[in-house]
Amino acid sequence: MTQNIDVFLKEITDMFDFTRKDTYEMMGAFHKEIENGLKGRQSSLKMLPSFVRRPTGNEKGIFLAIDLGGTNMRVLAIRLSGQKKIATIGIRRFTLGKEIISKTEDVFFDFIADCVSTFLKEHKLDIFLEVGFTFSFPVVQTSILRGILISWTKGFAVKGVEGHDVVKLLDKAFKRKGLENLKLVALTNDTVGTLVTKSYIDPLCDMGVILGTGTNAAYPERIDNLTKFHGMWDSDEMIINIEWGGFDKIKTTKYDTQLDRDSENPGEQKMEKMISGRYLGEISRLIIREAFEKGLLNAKELKNIFLKPYSLTTEQLSLMVSDKEIFGYSKIEGFSDKDFMLLKEVGLIVSKRAARIAATAIAAVLTHMDKDLKSAHVVAIDGSLFERYKGFRENMEIMIKEIFPHQADKIRLSLTRDGSGIGAAIVAASLSSR
Repeated sequence: MTQNIDVFLKEITDMFDFTRKDTYEMMGAFHKEIENGLKGRQSSLKMLPSFVRRPTGNEKGIFLAIDLGGTNMRVLAIRLSGQKKIATIGIRRFTLGKEIISKTEDVFFDFIADCVSTFLKEHKLDIFLEVGFTFSFPVVQTSILRGILISWTKGFAVKGVEGHDVVKLLDKAFKRKGLENLKLVALTNDTVGTLVTKSYIDPLCDMGVILGTGTNAAYPERIDNLTKFHGMWDSDEMIINIEWGGFDKIKTTKYDTQLDRDSENPGEQKMEKMISGRYLGEISRLIIREAFEKGLLNAKELKNIFLKPYSLTTEQLSLMVSDKEIFGYSKIEGFSDKDFMLLKEVGLIVSKRAARIAATAIAAVLTHMDKDLKSAHVVAIDGSLFERYKGFRENMEIMIKEIFPHQADKIRLSLTRDGSGIGAAIVAASLSSR
C-alpha cells in the first residue's frame, strides 16, 4: 500500500510540475495576449482601462471610501497628509442581509446610503467629502464615474441594477437621503486599489495583485501603447485592469479539465481555476477522490465527504498542509498517518503549482513593462493565499529567483492589505488633486 501511495504521489507531482519550459512558454504567450488586449484584438486578457493613474504620494485631505464586494460592506474615512502618510480616521462594517440583496435597486442603494450616514454621524464628519467606490462585481466601465453592471454574482439579486450605472444609482440614493456633502468621484476595484495603496507610500510599486478567493492584477501602462483607448486622458500612463484570471494559454491536467467542465462557467477563467482560493480545494478534492477510487484511502466516512463537489475548501486545505486537523479525521475509523500524509502532499503539490503560475504571470507583466529588468519593482499583493497559505509566498519567491537568477533582487513581493478600502479613498484623492 505504501508503495502504491508513493507511485500515485509521484504521478501527481509530475503532472503538476510547472517546468522551466512551461514557464517561458507561458510568459511568451502572456506577452502576446497583453499586446493583443491593448490593441483591442482577440485576447484572453481583457486589459481594461481603469481611468486611474498612480498617486504621487503628496495627495492631502480627508476622503471617504465605500467597499462593496460581498455581503460585508465597509465604510471608511482616511486622512492623507502628503509625504506618503496615511491615517485611518474610522472604519465600520455593515452586513447586507438576504432581505437587502434581493430587493429593488432603490431599497438596496438607500440602505447603503443609510449605512454611510450612520458612519458619518459616528465620526462627526459633517464636512464636504469626496468618495471612492469599490464595487467588486462585473461592470463595463466607460469612465472613472460610470460603470454598468453586467450581472450580479455572489448571491446578489437586486432588481433593476443589471444594465444600469451603479455610480448614478448610488448618487441618487445619496440625494434621497440628504447626503449633499458627499461627492462620488471614482469607481474602482480591489486590484487597482491594491496598486494605488502601495504606490502612495512607495513609488517603486508598479503592480498590484490579488491572490485570494479570486485573482487579478493591475499595472500602469503607457497611454500610447493603449491603442484601443480613444478617450481623453491627461497623463502619459493609465493603470490597466488585466483581468488575468481569464488567461487560457497554459498547460492543464485532467483534473483542471474536469473542474472546468463541471463549473458554472465552462471554458472561462482558466488561470483563475488553477491558482485562486476558490478552486484549489476542489482540484485537491478531485485528486483525493481518485485516491479513494484506487483503494489508496479506505476511511469510508471520509470518502463520503470527498464525494461531494467543493466539500474541501482551500481554507481547510491550508490547515491540512499546516498539520492541523480537518473533518475530525483523527477519530475516523480506518484513517492512518499515511493517509494524512497523502492528503497533505496533495495540498502542497496543488498549491505549489498555483504559486509558480502566479509568479510566472507577475514575471510576464514586469518584463512587458521593463523587458531587461533594468529597474527595481515592488509588487503589491493582497489576499489570503499569499498572506496565510503555508509555503505559497515562499514558492512564489523561489519561482521569481528561477526566472531571474541574476536579477531577482530587483523584484520585491509586498503584502499590501486593504487595497479595496484605502485604495478607493486614495484614488479619490488622486483625482481631487488634479
